[in-house]
Amino acid sequence: MPHDIVDATHEANWNLPRINETAETNPRRNGFQACIGAHELFSSEMWRAALLESIATAFFLFAIITCAIAFMTSKVSEPLLLVPFAIFINLFIFLMVMIPITGGHLNPFVTFIAFLEGFTPLVRACVYIFAQIFGSVLGFLLVKLVLSRDLAKLTLLGGCTLGELSHETAFVLEFCCTFLVLLVGTTVAFDARKIKELGLTTVCAIISAAMAVGVFVSLTVTGEPGYSGVGLNPARCFGPAILEGGPLWNDQWVFWAGPFSACVAYHLLRKTFPNDNESLIAENHHFFKSAGACFRGT
Repeated sequence: MPHDIVDATHEANWNLPRINETAETNPRRNGFQACIGAHELFSSEMWRAALLESIATAFFLFAIITCAIAFMTSKVSEPLLLVPFAIFINLFIFLMVMIPITGGHLNPFVTFIAFLEGFTPLVRACVYIFAQIFGSVLGFLLVKLVLSRDLAKLTLLGGCTLGELSHETAFVLEFCCTFLVLLVGTTVAFDARKIKELGLTTVCAIISAAMAVGVFVSLTVTGEPGYSGVGLNPARCFGPAILEGGPLWNDQWVFWAGPFSACVAYHLLRKTFPNDNESLIAENHHFFKSAGACFRGT
């Protein structure tokens, strides 16, 4: 999530440049280099944050995948209902810890939308995405080490597979579920006033719940055998494909194209959002007050 969450929580300004920062707002940073944040290549803070983002992504994926494999291979009657809970709990914990330190992206599509919205410079976004991909490989390597060889082959390390689901349907699911997370979770995370009103804990809970709902919908709506559900994190799908290969590479593009397309669509939609929310609230309050008066016959 973007660093604005940190600002609202701690009521302090973070010192990372915005993409739309100009020479007027900061005379030291101007021109093309300011737009892409090239100066951050020489910032030890950025590299330390990227390293921590990589490690956090590795252990986040290790936690949710081992939980998911444990549920799906257990004798529980409804294991599909437990997976979203595991995602909610793990994501909530990691966001609470990582947001004040790195922004808590842990996901290439989160970094991409933060870049599109102007919260993360291009250079930092690229470094973060590479760090998340590396973290994914590291996380799934840990999963492979703790699983038995037979279970690793049976579950394909918890990688992203389509089974008998068509590419078109899988793409639509990735797009819709990612857009759901963006519309519900990211809209709140990008609104500094909402963050101040709700607090970091509530914002993390909203984001985690949106992600869990997206996973639950994808696991239950198709009923197609072999479909692992939406990835909602391209790095989660990339790590197993690197380590296991085979069928995990066949449909890899779906798990990248869907979320990134949803980011572009959300970015375009966000430009239409009303700016004066207070006026909208006042208008809605007046409308409901008038409607109530009509029902009361006054």
